Amino acid sequence: MADTENASTAILAEEDAKFGFTRPEMNKSNLAGTVDQYDRHVFVCFRGPDSWLPRVEDSETDLLPKLFSSAVKARKNDITIKTKVTICEEREGTEFERGDVLIFPDMIKYKCLKDSDVDGFVDDVLVNGRPWASGVQKLTGSYVFVCAHGSRDKRCGVCGPVLIDKLKEGIESRGLREQVFVSACSHVGGHKYAGNLIVYNPDSEGKIMGHWYGYVTPDDVPEILDQHIGQRSSNRTYLEGQMGAPSEEGEKAAEQRLPNGKDVKESNKHEESNSEVSKENVGGCCQGANGFSCCRDGSLGVNEEKKLEENNKIHGKKGLGKVSSWIASLEQSDVLAAVAVIGAVATVAVACSLYKRSG
Repeated sequence: MADTENASTAILAEEDAKFGFTRPEMNKSNLAGTVDQYDRHVFVCFRGPDSWLPRVEDSETDLLPKLFSSAVKARKNDITIKTKVTICEEREGTEFERGDVLIFPDMIKYKCLKDSDVDGFVDDVLVNGRPWASGVQKLTGSYVFVCAHGSRDKRCGVCGPVLIDKLKEGIESRGLREQVFVSACSHVGGHKYAGNLIVYNPDSEGKIMGHWYGYVTPDDVPEILDQHIGQRSSNRTYLEGQMGAPSEEGEKAAEQRLPNGKDVKESNKHEESNSEVSKENVGGCCQGANGFSCCRDGSLGVNEEKKLEENNKIHGKKGLGKVSSWIASLEQSDVLAAVAVIGAVATVAVACSLYKRSG
């Protein structure tokens, strides 16, 4: 018996060293800017991590994720709000029963979506913004989603369940069982940053925020709970981005320091896209607030140059004169100088004319 226990302990230690919180890659990558910007996150409650395929939507027997993913992709050009779709674990008698659809930052839930309802639901709710026929329930409190999708990546499979247990323990000890809800979720990108978790809760002004954390360990859980649930300040920078944050927030987060003490000066995109939603429906934001910074559109400068080129082409077609084209190419200071010279010439001309008339 003792030999068996020792062997199991050795296996667990080896697994943790390779895939867990002590693996060599921990805290080696920049977190800021690693989450694509988005404005709505949809969670579909269905089964649990032990039954999820590497790509949940590929199942030919559990059809709800497959149908939902297909419906979203089919209407991607009609969904105007940048939307992420993720599967979360179902649990009877909780906020997460099979077929429930949770939508953030709206903080609403639709109960027990069936396979036959999917197309209508996507059309009404996600495309047209209409309430679903079965009615909507308002969500209250804070929601924490932890990637525990082990069949997709071993690192989240090892780290996720440990973090979930630690979160539940912290919630219980703080008397927050009716205020904070924790669930395992499927792949959200960036498995190399495991443990990965997302916190949706109201800030001090009541606005719902979505903070994405990476490289989270069990030792970080108390601070995460105190920061987001207790609204205390925090100096930790294991955040990757946040939902719908403006570019200014992203710039601030990009200046934060990582847990390993290195300055964050550039954003690394996730090497994997979200398995539940197409890239067309996902913008760019990051995982957290202090290091969970928001992504910026790095192509902005290129777009501005293109606009200038297009404007020049348009003006050329409309027949701008040589003088107009010349002025348009000048720096602002040159233009002002040119205007001053032209004004002076005009003044002299008027003076001469008046002089001749008076003579």
